[in-house]
Amino acid sequence: MIPEDNRFESDPAEALPEEPGLPAGWVADTPDGTDAATVERLTELLRDHERAGRGWAGASEDDVLVEVSEHGLAMRENLVVRDPDGRIRAWGSVHDRAEGRMLLVHVVDREIDQQVADRCSDVLFAWSEAQAKAVGAARGLTVQQVDTGAFADDERQHAWLAAAGFERVRRWWQMSRPVQAEEADLVPDPARWERKGVVFRLVRRQEGPGSDGLPDEADLRAVHDVLEGAFTDHFNSAEETFDEFIHRLREDPGHRWDHWWLAEVTGEDGRVEAAGALVGTVSESATGPDGSYVSYLGVLESARGRGVATGLLRTIIADAASRGRDRVGLEVDADSPTGAEGLYTAMGWSTKYVTESWHRDVPVT
Repeated sequence: MIPEDNRFESDPAEALPEEPGLPAGWVADTPDGTDAATVERLTELLRDHERAGRGWAGASEDDVLVEVSEHGLAMRENLVVRDPDGRIRAWGSVHDRAEGRMLLVHVVDREIDQQVADRCSDVLFAWSEAQAKAVGAARGLTVQQVDTGAFADDERQHAWLAAAGFERVRRWWQMSRPVQAEEADLVPDPARWERKGVVFRLVRRQEGPGSDGLPDEADLRAVHDVLEGAFTDHFNSAEETFDEFIHRLREDPGHRWDHWWLAEVTGEDGRVEAAGALVGTVSESATGPDGSYVSYLGVLESARGRGVATGLLRTIIADAASRGRDRVGLEVDADSPTGAEGLYTAMGWSTKYVTESWHRDVPVT
């Protein structure tokens, strides 16, 4: 499932001023996502960025390939800034995430002179503004939001964002919960179990010749519908088509179809309906056991108060334990008035670090 064609401007020369303001000999161009050395260098930059912002690095080459591979470029565009020796010193990536919402990756080398770093940062922001106008115009919008993130302790990034017209709009708690082997028995069977009239199960797989074990499309659409309905009133919610949703989640290096669950209830008319959904992924580790991660957890308002969210969380914990994993991570809106963090804290989650969302609205015309 591939969404519509890329809406971005692919030629950096068309998206940047004739004189972008870089030092003599420095150039801005498009990285080659098929070149191993390029991917290795971008990974190095991203990992250094993480160490400076939160004290440790977690990114891998797979995370970079999400941005620069041929598959990723269906909804993205990238720019790098090179020094006179051809070494990449800054990297920007834009993602047409959903209508009205464009994500921005903004990474600048921590080892270069501050004045040069400032110039590289300015080039990335100028390019991203032009891309916001391009994708906004292609979608028929008058204003395009640019959404980027920063670690809570990364003062250099904060200063650049504020100077470029971005506003800090939200904080996010990145939480983790340890998993013990005996918690594999937390639910009868992570593949399917029932509690108080709620059935928790994995999405079904297609059967028959040519199915290749892919999930049932009706179940995937049920997951999409639940999450769209559950997050309608949440902060910065933007409608995402089914094809955009599936394409984006399959890009995640930790994506696994056997980490998607539905919670179903039976209505008064006897019809079985999806009321909750959880999309999990694998958090791979090079130095120890892997972990699981809750990418999405949503419950429809009509089913709240029936233990749906708790049941789905117990399911992924039990699944992680049965796979020999040692943790389950998730992200919580620290500024949400719903108090959702209370459930996570009660179930053993604690905050590992904090990130922030910074937004800028770019007029398209």
